[in-house]
Amino acid sequence: MAMGDIAFLLLIFFVILARAQDDSHLEWKPAETPDLEQARHAKASIVIDKDNKTYLNGQATGHSQLAGELEELLGNAPVGKRTVLLKVNKDATAVFFEPVIEAVSEAGGDLYHILEQKKDE
Repeated sequence: MAMGDIAFLLLIFFVILARAQDDSHLEWKPAETPDLEQARHAKASIVIDKDNKTYLNGQATGHSQLAGELEELLGNAPVGKRTVLLKVNKDATAVFFEPVIEAVSEAGGDLYHILEQKKDE
């Protein structure tokens, strides 16, 4: 019985520590702004990296599949709980990020663009 308890506690420990959205391996430089608002807990994270490739929760994806994948991730979450974080490399052009914004809109997500606090010089 004690062995089952230990296994159960270890399982809970690893579930709590697991990250559902690991995009730490993607390279991008955020744009800067003087005024920032704290981001909420997100259901999804989209990154457009330095090579203008699009990733959803750390997995490469195309613009054509993005809306469907987002709808699946967001499910039937209520308004205000459909947060999607958008991290765009500061050198990316509109050709790469406008289709992503459109896909988030189609999926009914609440888009938050992740920026970096502009440092006073």
